Amino acid sequence: MATTFRALTLSYKTAPINIRETISLNEGNIRSLLAKAKDFVNVNDLLIVSTCNRTEAYYSADRDFSAEIIKLMVLEKGSLSNAEEISGYFTVLDNQQDAVRHLFNVSLGLESQVIGDIQISNQIKKSYQYSADANVASPFLHRLMHTIFAASKRVQQETCFRDGAASVSYATVELAKEMTEGILEPSVLVVGVGEIGSDVAKNLEKAGLGIIKIANRTLEKAQALADNHNFEVVEWQNIGQEIAQADVIISAVPGIQPFFTQDALEKIDIAYQKIFIDLSIPRSIESSISELPGIVLYNVDHIRNKTTETLEKRKAAIKDVKMIIDEMAGSFDTWTREAGITSVITELKDALEDIRQQEMKRYLKNLTEDEAEKIQMITRGIIQKIVKLPVLQLKSACQRGNAETLSEMLRTLFDLEKQNSSI
Repeated sequence: MATTFRALTLSYKTAPINIRETISLNEGNIRSLLAKAKDFVNVNDLLIVSTCNRTEAYYSADRDFSAEIIKLMVLEKGSLSNAEEISGYFTVLDNQQDAVRHLFNVSLGLESQVIGDIQISNQIKKSYQYSADANVASPFLHRLMHTIFAASKRVQQETCFRDGAASVSYATVELAKEMTEGILEPSVLVVGVGEIGSDVAKNLEKAGLGIIKIANRTLEKAQALADNHNFEVVEWQNIGQEIAQADVIISAVPGIQPFFTQDALEKIDIAYQKIFIDLSIPRSIESSISELPGIVLYNVDHIRNKTTETLEKRKAAIKDVKMIIDEMAGSFDTWTREAGITSVITELKDALEDIRQQEMKRYLKNLTEDEAEKIQMITRGIIQKIVKLPVLQLKSACQRGNAETLSEMLRTLFDLEKQNSSI
């Protein structure tokens, strides 16, 4: 049975935030899942992508393992109680070309909540590294990912799709600016300075938005970031005091349970309106805090495309991006088709060489060394000429999309299965 590349996708387009956070996978989850998958499903490739906006799996196998892989993801998160509900939010793309195209679109930012978001490209690269580390990446996936990276480079160089600042972090800054308009020097507290938190803090500095304070569980990481920027460092145990003084609190704290809870915030003296923005999946701020007086809460689903001018330019470039994808995906499709005929070409060459060797053995003993060398050269040339036409026909069949039919005809015509078994 032929191997097929499939995609399983759950994203902000089809699943609400409470579902996405339930199935969201961190690096540890992904690496654990990749290791377990090798024992439970017979796949040649497995790529797991999980961000605040999507959780997806891409795999190639000779049969459909979609249900098993979704179950493994659910088990990894310990979400058995609502496993059936979560599974219902996944879309299965079982046509290889559709799955490949979807991975192109996701990697290049066409499927991002903030279109053209460069962060997804970095996240895809990390996911690919996890697969390579776990030895669940065949030549197919290696070739596909490097083709996508090449397409991403072309998009950067040939279009304005990545021009300007339009990312989740930048949209967060735009929201903070809008909500603090009229405040002379607003105070912004960023809690958690991982990739997203650091990016938000840097964009806040570029925007010149008041006083920027940062807090992180690892103080040294926060201090290293502050040393290169105009940030104040807040010690982790003093976050509660800082909340009382901040106008905007941006949370990018990873974890299974909310870091900011209603019970904890009720103990803080909130004298004036405070804006909480939760960028974490799973959410790091309890949704019920919005019930407290003076608190306004936003999460990643509330952050809309606020960078209208930049986004309009990016939307105008979508056509160019799709043309690049068409070209690069087409190139990859040609490679996969040609890779599929490599085996039958090798089988044909081996079978003919075996026949040549057997016939040569019958006559070599009666020939001089010089005569034997000449016969070897002549017969090798004959084999090359015999193989040349089938190879050209197979390559032409690749372009027409019927190489598999011709491959089977060659196997039958030259009895390659029998020849291989006897070698």
